[in-house]
Amino acid sequence: MPPARITVLAGHYGSGKTQIATYLALERRKHSPRVTLCDLDIVNPYFRTIDNRELLENAGVRLISSDLAGSNVESPGFPPEAASVFDDESVTAVIDVGGDDRGALALGRYSEQLKLESEILLVINKYRPLSSGAKDTCVICREIEAAGRFRFTGIVNNSNLGAWTTAEDVLASLPYAAEIGETLGLPVVAISAARRLEEPLRETVKPLWLMELYRKWVSL
Repeated sequence: MPPARITVLAGHYGSGKTQIATYLALERRKHSPRVTLCDLDIVNPYFRTIDNRELLENAGVRLISSDLAGSNVESPGFPPEAASVFDDESVTAVIDVGGDDRGALALGRYSEQLKLESEILLVINKYRPLSSGAKDTCVICREIEAAGRFRFTGIVNNSNLGAWTTAEDVLASLPYAAEIGETLGLPVVAISAARRLEEPLRETVKPLWLMELYRKWVSL
């Protein structure tokens, strides 16, 4: 089954949404002539897809980035340029909505369209302090859903300790992801890992998304 035309990524601060967004945009570009990555993270100015602009543009991915990162805006709007991805059905889009419920507010006006043509993925990371427990992560999930007026359709387990991540760390996160999935009634659609971990993981972890550790990336 082909991926949805629009993929939305949300989750707690530091879960790795930007990494997953960049990975998915590059993967989508292999099969689609028009791919847009919308970086709407106005909450966390420290690590954003704009840092990988050259990488994305060289691959033919259009990057739309909010100019409000790091601002004190409490109710972010959805930039008109980014909103065009909902109207142009020839575009395959990946949307990074930013951290927690505040980042999801901007998508609320498109909740009905999201239901029709999107997959909305919860990105989780067991090794982040405020989301290390399954119960805490489920609370965060429900807060994001309420703010954005959408429901998640799946989970991406992006549990990692940055460049120090081992295969054992990834494997140790599987029960955590499974508990969240069972509690929320959502499938774990993928487990992500650095490409260097392919050999010890490929036989036991599926589906496995293997990502390069790009120069600007501080995790995986």
